Amino acid sequence: MSLFKKVSVTAMAFAMVMGLAACGGDDTNKAGEGDAEKAPEAAKKYIVATDTTFAPFEFQNEAGEYVGIDLDLLAAIAEDQGFTYELNPLGFNAAVQALEAGQADAVIAGMSITDERQQKFDFSTPYFDSGVVMGIGKSNEDIKSYEDLAGKTVAIKIGTEGATFAESVKDKYGFKTVTFDDSSAMYMDVMSGNSVACFEDYPVMGYAIAQGVELKMVTDMEQGSSYGFAVNKDKNKELLDMFNKGLENLKANGKYQEILDKYIQK
Repeated sequence: MSLFKKVSVTAMAFAMVMGLAACGGDDTNKAGEGDAEKAPEAAKKYIVATDTTFAPFEFQNEAGEYVGIDLDLLAAIAEDQGFTYELNPLGFNAAVQALEAGQADAVIAGMSITDERQQKFDFSTPYFDSGVVMGIGKSNEDIKSYEDLAGKTVAIKIGTEGATFAESVKDKYGFKTVTFDDSSAMYMDVMSGNSVACFEDYPVMGYAIAQGVELKMVTDMEQGSSYGFAVNKDKNKELLDMFNKGLENLKANGKYQEILDKYIQK
């Protein structure tokens, strides 16, 4: 065999080996990509929207971390069920809008389960039963009942059970309402004297008063709705099922009551 032929054969052999190696590399990459595509649904990271200030259910601690009953429950349930999530604190109204728009997979924000909301959302098993109370300034001795609100202004937080109740009785008792996006601004409006009272879920107002907010409750609790974890109608059923199962487990092992006792003192 001539030198030219030897070189040609050698070059062809080398090219075939490199071609096979390249093909093998492509197959390996494709297999890896396929495995990634076949990752289990439970590994999906969910986006969960929440309120920004609704203590003791969600609020920022001194370190700037979002904590509270809702967020501690969510973290414990995620750990129990093995799913991950990204928390998106938006404010209550914005959180609900993000869910409706498909920008969030779920909402946990002290969200009352109502007939109207159940037309748009699927809710978890109720995780807390609440009620509405009226709060006034700590030094206010003039307002003792709903009748004393006639001709005056009452502060409410948009989208809450307290706001729904206030709107339902304002004509009967002759007061007008002013709305706020968060509880802190609503409380401040009452403490400054711009409004004479506010309506709020009792655990929220009770926690605020315990933390030094200068309000007091002057009415018995009105029956309210239960709170639920919400997803869009007929969407994210697997997440809703995991939340329900995790909640059941937390109630059975005592973790649920431990979380409540951490924030609400009876």
